[in-house]
Parts: sequence; C-alpha cells; structure tokens
Amino acid sequence: MRLVVPAIFVFLTVTAVPVCAAGFDEETLDQRTIDAMVVQARQAPPREQCFLYAELVHQMTEVSLRQYDAGDVERASDLLKQVQVLTRKIHLSVASNSKRLKNTEILLRHSVFRLTGLLHSSSYEDRPLVQQTLAEVSQVQNEAMMQVFRK
Repeated sequence: MRLVVPAIFVFLTVTAVPVCAAGFDEETLDQRTIDAMVVQARQAPPREQCFLYAELVHQMTEVSLRQYDAGDVERASDLLKQVQVLTRKIHLSVASNSKRLKNTEILLRHSVFRLTGLLHSSSYEDRPLVQQTLAEVSQVQNEAMMQVFRK
C-alpha cells in the first residue's frame, strides 16, 4: 500500500506536467478569430480591456511567429504592426483600475520572451520592426508589473 501512493503520484506528475507546459502556445488562430477578439475587447468594459488587449497581443505574437516560420513574412509583419497598435491601447488602459492585471503582465512577459526569440532568428530586413515591437511590448509589460506592485 505504501508503494502504491508514491507510484500514483509519480504517474500523475509525469503525465500532467507536459499538458500544463503546452498550454500557452497550443491554440492556433485565424484572422476571423482575431477580428472577433478585437471586437470583444473594444466592446468590453474599461476595466476588462487591458487584459483582453494583452490576450490579443499574446495570440497575435504567436500567430506572427508561426507565419515567420512558414515564410509568410508579409502577414507576419502586418500582425506585428497590429500588435504595436494594441500595445498603445494597453498603455492607455494599464493605469486605470484594471482587472486581472497580474494575468496581463504574465501574458505580456511571455510575448516579450517570444519576440526576443524572433529577434534573434529574424533576417536583417525584418529586425527593425521586430525590435520596435519588442521595445513597445516590453515597456507596457514593465508598466503592468509596476501597477501590480503598487496594489
């Protein structure tokens, strides 16, 4: 009986960790889903918009990375430009009394990490756009982190 409990614990740990680790990047989005998320964020109450825009930034960053990997540089660049627009909206709403601010900061931190990886693997022609997007997302992530610590 004493060996059964640790064996079950080890089995559950080994099978559950890969599922949790894959959670961030599993979902693939198309343009229609992104457009629906944008409409939802615009119509949301002001307290919810910050998180919804951060979620959009995260998803659009992931889609952009996949498009760069697939060789579709034009669409990936367009998404990065949209990410820049959304980061400005986050910048304007992060100081307000936002809900789920810590979750917003976590999503932005993950986006910064992914954009840093893209910066190191991108071609010379694409780097200025990636650098600018990375700088803007990083700045907003820092602002969100400071707001979390103020509360």
